[in-house]
Parts: sequence; C-alpha cells; structure tokens
Amino acid sequence: MARATNRLTATGVAKMKCRGRFADGGGLWLNVSHTSSKSWVYRWTPKGGRPREMGLGPYPAVSLADVRKKATLCREQVAAGLDPKAERDKEVGQTFGAAADAYLEAMASRWTNDKTRWQWRTTLTDRCAPIRSRPIVEIDTADVLSILNPIWNRIPETAARTRMRMEAVIDYAKAQGWRGGENPARWKGHLENTLPKRQVLTRGHHPAMAIAELPAFWDRLKAADALSARALQLLILTASRSIEVLQATWDEFDFDNALWTIPAERMKAKRGHRIPLTDEVMALLKPLHEVRVSQYVFPGQVRGKPLSAMSMEMLLRRLKVHDATVHGFRSTFRDWCGDCTSFPREVAEQALAHVVADATERAYRRGDALEKRRLLMQAWAEYCSGGVHGGKVVRLSR
Repeated sequence: MARATNRLTATGVAKMKCRGRFADGGGLWLNVSHTSSKSWVYRWTPKGGRPREMGLGPYPAVSLADVRKKATLCREQVAAGLDPKAERDKEVGQTFGAAADAYLEAMASRWTNDKTRWQWRTTLTDRCAPIRSRPIVEIDTADVLSILNPIWNRIPETAARTRMRMEAVIDYAKAQGWRGGENPARWKGHLENTLPKRQVLTRGHHPAMAIAELPAFWDRLKAADALSARALQLLILTASRSIEVLQATWDEFDFDNALWTIPAERMKAKRGHRIPLTDEVMALLKPLHEVRVSQYVFPGQVRGKPLSAMSMEMLLRRLKVHDATVHGFRSTFRDWCGDCTSFPREVAEQALAHVVADATERAYRRGDALEKRRLLMQAWAEYCSGGVHGGKVVRLSR
C-alpha cells in the first residue's frame, strides 16, 4: 500500500527537474517550474469550502525535513478548524512595506553601486507609498495598477522599473512563505493584457532640462554651497557621465595644456577620452586643486572614496528640480548643439564620447577633433553662464 505521507526523498527532490507538482502526501506538494526552480506548497480543503493553498518557501532554502514540520503544523491547524494561511499571516504580520524593506536588506550585498540601492529604495518607499501599509497577502492587480496607471504613459521608463521592482518584492514574499498565488505585478501573460506596450525606444529616456532653462538653473547651481554642486558644474560643462566625474583623479588633469584625459578603463566604450578644459572649467577646478585632500577631485565622506554616486541626484532634489536627471544634461547639451549651433554632428558626438562612423572610417580617422571640440565646449560654457552666445546660432570657425 502506498504511503499516505513522506512519499518524496531528499535525493529525489534534489534531482527533480520535470515541470509539475509532486505529492509528498498529507497536502504537501513540491512545485517544479519550467525553469526547474522548486518551491513547497500546502493544499487543504476547509470544511464546507473550496480547496486552498499556501506557499511554504523555496527549495533548497527550505529542506524536505523542514517543510514536513511546517506541513504537520498546517494539518494540525486544519484539524482544529483553523485556516493555516490566516494563522501564519497573524504571526508574520507582513505589509508590503515590511516585505520591501526586508527585500532591500537581503539584496544589499548584490548592489555594489550606491545609486542603484538608492533608486530601488526610492521606488519602494516613495513611489509605492500608497500600498506600503497593505498586507502583502492582499496585494492584488488593482493595487499594482493604482501605482502604475498614473505614470505608465507619462514617464514610461520609471513605470517599467517600478513594475519590475514591485514584482521582485512580491516574488521575494512568496519565497519567504508570506504569500502564495500568482504575482499580480508580473508582465507576461498578465499586465501585458491590461497596460499598453511601451515603445522600445522613447525620447527622453533620461528626463532632460530644456535648453532655455539651463542658464537660470546655472545661476542657482553656482550659488549652491556644496561639493556636489561643483561636481555637477563639471559634469554639465564637459558633457560627461556621472561616473567619469565622480571618479576623476587629479593626475588626469593637465592644467598647462587645459586638458582632461580619462583613461579607457573608466569610459563606457573602453576608449580613452580627451576633454578640452574651458576657462570656466579651469576657474572651477583650480580652487579645488589648491585645497585638495585626496587623489579624487570630489572626495566623499569615507576616506579614500569619491563622492557618492547619488550625491548629484540628491542635489537636484534639494534644488527642487523634478523634471530632469543628472544624465539628462548630456541630452540638453546635444539638443543645444543641434538646435543652436552649426557645429558638425560628428564633433558633438565626439564631445559626448560616442563612437562615430563605421569601423573602416575609424581606421583611417585617427584624430579626435580636439581643437574643434575646444571651440564647441567654450561656446557651451558661455551659453550655460548666460554669456555672449546666449541662444544665437554659433558658427564653427574655419
């Protein structure tokens, strides 16, 4: 006669790869997904009710021996007329906010970038604030859509990341045994049937400040008494990326020749990049160089480390700039080049350290148009500071 319980073995569970559900008996099941990931499920039927189920955690985090203890407790609760899921929820008392915080703590070592950690926390605390107090077991599609609908078409990139992060928290809650059922934030086969599909590429991937607004913002930025403000000034004046500015060291700067040389290992395209230093950049850097206390141009609070990756984003928040990002200033620069000057496209692209032309043309073109870029960057600096070029078309000298 087949055993009513303890049908599975530890070795068999470890080797199981076929998709499906496999009974251990007494309401305990091993669920194997199409990706061969495994989790435990307990099923029971309340007296006079419909069959129900709850997750008991993932395998191998929860072993066969451990899950059998959980299943035994569940059977005892059912025999006493109790609802195992309700009893567990009373004990756990997890809200979406608590689950999100637990997830952030669990994933902290996975994210080596301060900005990434800050972005996840901001999404799960600020963006998801309306549902943080709701029990994680009650989060449903309506809750997810209440967060996504207001931003899905307005800021699609942010909305997509918010959905993905909500899905991760709910999956984490399921793995911890805090809830069961399908994930209401999943896209495939669920939200894709409710929300319009995002375009593969949308203009304004990083929200950028309008060209006309920059000079007024520049005055506020110059007045800000913070090292992050000086870093943002350098980023804007050189059209550089955040990591290039924050990890800049003094030995990369040649003040005699007004040149900043960023080594290949610090560039996105893994190619060295030379940036001509304008009068405004020199005036910005020299006072910092005179009082330097670190190899980094913008040292952080931790000795031997540069300024935090999220320092400039936080500065924008303090200055109440909500419709632009730090990276977006590169877009502002590129829009200015195309709309307000007659500098050739390839000069503007080289200023952004973009790879231009095809491989054959690059093989014959060894220069980087440094002197032409020097004219471009000086015109850009003068525009930022409200100088003589203002909004007029700037022509490239022959």
